[in-house]
Amino acid sequence: MTVNEKDRLGDKLREAERGREDQYFAERDRKLVEEIKKAKATVADAKVKDAVLGRCPKCGAELQARSLHEIKLDECPSCHGVWLEAGELQELARREDEGWIARWLRLEFQKQT
Repeated sequence: MTVNEKDRLGDKLREAERGREDQYFAERDRKLVEEIKKAKATVADAKVKDAVLGRCPKCGAELQARSLHEIKLDECPSCHGVWLEAGELQELARREDEGWIARWLRLEFQKQT
């Protein structure tokens, strides 16, 4: 093997090493950028959630609590929309289906306790 062949082989090894190193750092940078984007998106989502919490989805007015058959509802004073949480509509329907005598008796017994 001549001196020139050794130099060429050494150059090729150094180039391959630089290529692998560049590839490693490019992948690491890509992962860091993804993590930063996710963190920013999470912060942005939290800010949006805080801004709209307790607000009417239709007009943006602040919701007011209201009670109907001992079920707490959120009502918009501006557009008069009523917003229910999970299961509240079924509970209202069940109580409305009871009939006026059952509702009256329930209210009377609740007043006594």
